[in-house]
Amino acid sequence: MSADLFPGFSADWIDLPEGRFFARSGGAEDAPPLILLHGFPQTHACWHRIAPALTETHRVICLDLKGYGWSGAPKGDSSHETYSKRRMGRDVVAIMERLGHVRFGLVGHDRGARVGYRLALDEPGRIERLALLDILPTLVQWERIEGDGDVSAHWVSLARPAPGPEEEIGRDPVAYFEGLLRRWSNAKSLDPFAPAALKLYRENWNVPERIHAFCEDYRAGATRDREADLDDLSAGKTLSCPTLILTGDGYLDHTHESPLAAWQRTFAPKAISAEITSGHFLAEENPSATLEALLGFLNG
Repeated sequence: MSADLFPGFSADWIDLPEGRFFARSGGAEDAPPLILLHGFPQTHACWHRIAPALTETHRVICLDLKGYGWSGAPKGDSSHETYSKRRMGRDVVAIMERLGHVRFGLVGHDRGARVGYRLALDEPGRIERLALLDILPTLVQWERIEGDGDVSAHWVSLARPAPGPEEEIGRDPVAYFEGLLRRWSNAKSLDPFAPAALKLYRENWNVPERIHAFCEDYRAGATRDREADLDDLSAGKTLSCPTLILTGDGYLDHTHESPLAAWQRTFAPKAISAEITSGHFLAEENPSATLEALLGFLNG
């Protein structure tokens, strides 16, 4: 079914000490490499409406992050290191090296964007250009959550100790995750999502090991990822690569400050921004505007 969404793309299985990873790759092999990282609760399928057009200028790799899609879903532990964005960023580097790419562009949405900016901070020589879709820095998001318990309540819920959230979600996982897609889209429905992509998402949601992985992703966000952000902020570390903050107009809170302002005062003082009409799922809700913004940035 994924092949139908990515005509002409290869199916790549990459074996690492961390486990097995799945990706789809397309475009000329000698074109500039570009990896696309999806968010929660989705898979590489979220890029199907824009990835083919990106292959006109890039070698495009659409990866299933650890714990998601068809990539391995190892069990987390009390350290939450396995699903830390630092460790997941190292996964991305190892995968891209196996595919023959030492330096590359990166487009990340949601959790994938968190992997992307952590990787770019940790290994600044790796990333040519970085596009972050619809997120604030992790530490900023936690500041807002602690100031208002209604902000991003799923962050707190999913980060609770195991197996509480896993068991709650596991009672009816499809209803839970479909509810998030509806709530976070501008249409407040599943209409923006292709049936073939939804089928892949539902298959992913019904696997207990993956539900655990999703929760571990958020537990790492509450601990290891936040700590890494605080350490870098204290050290004055910032992103050195060209950075685009691309947001929709329907999901992130703009009442405190703009997303760009949040990034510029933390890790991306030289970032540029663009906003499009969309809920949280930019590449599926408004692929034409998402693609236009990305092409202008990546090929600029």
